[in-house]
Amino acid sequence: MNKGKPVSLKDLAEELGVSVSTVSRALKNSPEIGEEMRARVKALAKERNYRANPFALSLLKNTVRIIGIIVPDIVTHFYSSIISGISDVARKNGYSVIISSSYEQYEQEKQCVEDLINLRVEGIIACLSQETTDYSHFEILADQNIPLVFFDRVCLTNQFSSVVTNNAESAQQATKHFLSTGSTRVGFIGGSNHLEIVKQRKHGYLQALREHKIPIEKELVFCKHLSFDTGYEGTCRLLSLPQPPDAILAMNDSLAFGAMKAIKERNLQIPQNVSLIGYTDELHSNYVDPPLTAVTHQTYRMGEVAGLLLIKRLKGDLSARQITVPAVLSIRESSKKNSFRP
Repeated sequence: MNKGKPVSLKDLAEELGVSVSTVSRALKNSPEIGEEMRARVKALAKERNYRANPFALSLLKNTVRIIGIIVPDIVTHFYSSIISGISDVARKNGYSVIISSSYEQYEQEKQCVEDLINLRVEGIIACLSQETTDYSHFEILADQNIPLVFFDRVCLTNQFSSVVTNNAESAQQATKHFLSTGSTRVGFIGGSNHLEIVKQRKHGYLQALREHKIPIEKELVFCKHLSFDTGYEGTCRLLSLPQPPDAILAMNDSLAFGAMKAIKERNLQIPQNVSLIGYTDELHSNYVDPPLTAVTHQTYRMGEVAGLLLIKRLKGDLSARQITVPAVLSIRESSKKNSFRP
């Protein structure tokens, strides 16, 4: 058998010295196959980690070539735009895509990987769930010789290619923008600290404070989950401090919208009392009141690059490449504090 490749019915048949149809019938418990042979086939299938292939007929006819995509959710513009970039590259190269969602859950993410392996995808492009700290389910893909590319939330960069934005630099730029418009106490709201993307953006925020010789205060940092509820909870906590922040950097737009709700509930004005910047720049960032300043990702381009990296890997490029697609600070009313000064 070919080491590192998924085991086929043909592989099992050759090892047992029987026909493919015999192996197929044995696995389906056909009465046409004797009990002893059925037991031998099933034992070997288990030993060789054989997986049933729902697309076997199509693949035999060479009519289906599939790339799998795993995202934390499929409803936000951020992920749908990246998926569009991947899908366009896939289509131009003769591939179809299957999209699956982890719903930000580790166990569901593992199931997504398992399902895509079973579907015999030729490669996978994935973004980690917030819960993921164990990456063994992705390492299995290397053993199965299934190419993998990560985007946005990444891991195992020494093994797999990835596409990210300039997380530390963009957070540093956003924080400097606050300071240049008159803010002096900048808070930071982020997700789980084990995520590399959170570490990098928090690092950029802290680096900007250090450069401006502003004391770092741990109580101005709130990291929990990447969600609207965390944005609301974190902002309530920050605004309850004896010396609350006059600016908040939220590391995605869900956090920023939660922060916006908390600020308004306290009858504070944005940006006069509290300036606000979000990340990822969902379409509705332009339509909230006030329009939200955001670190804008080039999401479609990120998807294109991820797709191209996977295609290169499928064509034999075994190198692990780390590509950065820079973000741009889109300045809107939520951070224009100077314009409200007398």
